Amino acid sequence: MSAIPSDPRTWPAEGLARVPYWVYQDEAIYAREQEHLYRGATWNFLGLEAELPGAGDFKTTFVGEMPVVVARDLQGTLRCFENRCAHRGALLCLKSRGCAKEITCVYHNWTYDLEGNLTGVAFRRGIKGQGGMPEDAQPESQAPRKLRVESFCGLMFATLSEATPPVERYVGPEVAARIRRVMKEPVRLLGGYSQMLPSNWKLYFENVKDTYHASLLHLFFSTFRLNRLEQKGGVIVGGEGGSHVSFTMMKTDLTGDEYEKAGMRSVSGGYRLEAPQVLESVDEFGDGISLQILTVFPGFVLQQIMNCLAVRQVLPKGVGSTELVWTLFGYQSDDERMTGRRLGQANLVGPAGYISLEDGAATGFVQRGVAGASSRASVVEMGGRSVESSESRVNETSVRGLWRQYRRHMGL
Repeated sequence: MSAIPSDPRTWPAEGLARVPYWVYQDEAIYAREQEHLYRGATWNFLGLEAELPGAGDFKTTFVGEMPVVVARDLQGTLRCFENRCAHRGALLCLKSRGCAKEITCVYHNWTYDLEGNLTGVAFRRGIKGQGGMPEDAQPESQAPRKLRVESFCGLMFATLSEATPPVERYVGPEVAARIRRVMKEPVRLLGGYSQMLPSNWKLYFENVKDTYHASLLHLFFSTFRLNRLEQKGGVIVGGEGGSHVSFTMMKTDLTGDEYEKAGMRSVSGGYRLEAPQVLESVDEFGDGISLQILTVFPGFVLQQIMNCLAVRQVLPKGVGSTELVWTLFGYQSDDERMTGRRLGQANLVGPAGYISLEDGAATGFVQRGVAGASSRASVVEMGGRSVESSESRVNETSVRGLWRQYRRHMGL
């Protein structure tokens, strides 16, 4: 057993093979993340370009805890800026989405264009020679900060830093290729939902990188052979380590019985489906990959589960709370049958799905379980202690990759 460090913020000597529990609990660490990660040199997912099809379209979202407006200006260029008025700091835009030529703060009616520029101050010169601002006032000095925006395969990302490399270089060529695989043609929005998770954001982001848990926690995956560790697949680690791809090829273990022999909880019960058509899928990518989960540090998930396609946005809402925003999509070329298939398979995911509701519960169990153990650490040694791509999914390499990139940006 390794010694417990005396300094509560000292990373264990084992490095990436240990994750100290204080990293999920410490308010100062959470505040540091907002500055070093979300307002630092990382790419933050904003949504799909398809959400803003025309000039003047806008949506509101978050970069960490910072509210932002994402818009197409009147020339159709993508923009992103703080959702904060230069006057007294009120939210500029109260609607979740819409279309406009300008944005007006409801508090004092200061106006902005769709690039985030202050264009008007109500009664700036006063009324009848009285009141108003001094001649040398510079209200634009406190204008909303503008973020760099980059679209990659129809996915919108933003950063406040000029040092952040282009998205494709940021995630690495192998992860970029897997993004292109799913975002292969123009998409059509099918709907979305959000859920609150009772856990730190990093616990959920670890979870989507954790290939070891998927067929052990999720009874549906293993019972119906959607995802078993016996099946062919692999893990790709990209960028600085915090971006990854895990993939599975369904029906490559039809005679496998490792789970049954081991008496795993996830295959007990002899369950059958009343509507087996929910598992009917087609290999639309032509590579036999039936499940692919892809992440970009610090908070983006791209999902392909059979024919169900979705993006997920992981938003921190305090030390012990996370909002998870899902957007389901298909392709503009889909026929009615494919759209129905995608929507039917969407029952597998989301806050009431057969699979992913368990992820929210499990990460909450961790948050509660470590409440009195800030000086201890988790063991992350499945597949070794290194960070590298692997053909085995009995592995935590992409979890270790997350912590490699996290520690570099946080200086820990």
